[in-house]
Amino acid sequence: MIDELKVFTGNAHPALAQGICDYLGIPLGEAEVFEFSNENIFVRLLEYVRERDVFVVQSICSPVNKSLMELLIMLDTVKRASAGRVTAVIPYYAYGRTDKKDQPRVPITARLIADLLTAAGANRVLTVDLHAGQIQGFFQIPVDELTAFYLLTSYFEQKALDNLIVVATDIGISKRARDVAEKLSAPLAIIEKRRVGNIDKPETINVIGEVRGRRALTVDDEIDTAGSLIGAVNALQQQGAKEVYACCTHPVFSGPAIQRIESSAVKEVVVTDTIPVTGNKKLAKITVLSMAPLLGEAIRRIHTGQSVGAMFE
Repeated sequence: MIDELKVFTGNAHPALAQGICDYLGIPLGEAEVFEFSNENIFVRLLEYVRERDVFVVQSICSPVNKSLMELLIMLDTVKRASAGRVTAVIPYYAYGRTDKKDQPRVPITARLIADLLTAAGANRVLTVDLHAGQIQGFFQIPVDELTAFYLLTSYFEQKALDNLIVVATDIGISKRARDVAEKLSAPLAIIEKRRVGNIDKPETINVIGEVRGRRALTVDDEIDTAGSLIGAVNALQQQGAKEVYACCTHPVFSGPAIQRIESSAVKEVVVTDTIPVTGNKKLAKITVLSMAPLLGEAIRRIHTGQSVGAMFE
């Protein structure tokens, strides 16, 4: 059955798609995906996919809107090429923060993207650590959500840091942070913060929990401008934390993030490769773990009709 499986990718993260194919033991599907001088995107598959089980791998990462359009056009291309089933593999689902109307006259963009993906031809979606769980319910097609927290937790289990405390960077991530704390047999602390308006400047309010003299590990689903991370690091140091480590699934690293991390007191930032970490983002204190085996195994299970949830039991 594996010979009926095809994996294609856009330009957002071809290295991850290649890693997935290496895990599956199949070649990466050949396709042309490029932008004309007028900024129109062109896609052409260079091999047939009629009645095949096709997976299109594309993180919606920088440049976000170009990556999204590439994904939509690729899905439409595969559908019109008569694929048997089309799965959108989206390691990072952008616009996930816009998941509800929390102000008057604002959109629910995460729902809009769900509708666009379905209209473009996706029969199902495979993704990793959505910013909000309810995004799964925005789709009328099956959604498999993987989590990277077992991968991140295993890394810190091997480091065997003594006197460790796990810190949720805000209330919203506290459940996932609690799971990490339980697996590491460590207590849990929570950063209480307030975000001011729509600007990326959260105001750190309080540290709930005793961190004095401990090694702190902050947990979040993504690091964007690193404002929340640096606020958490400073607050933990003020409360007497001995060292601060950080982990997250999605290394967005936009704007001043890299400069902030480089100049901060955080000892190590451990992330996954749902988003490529390249160029000046490759700091010595940033460790990148590969999601390719996890995504590859999920794709294999979807293709063969096995349980994806059983991977985490």
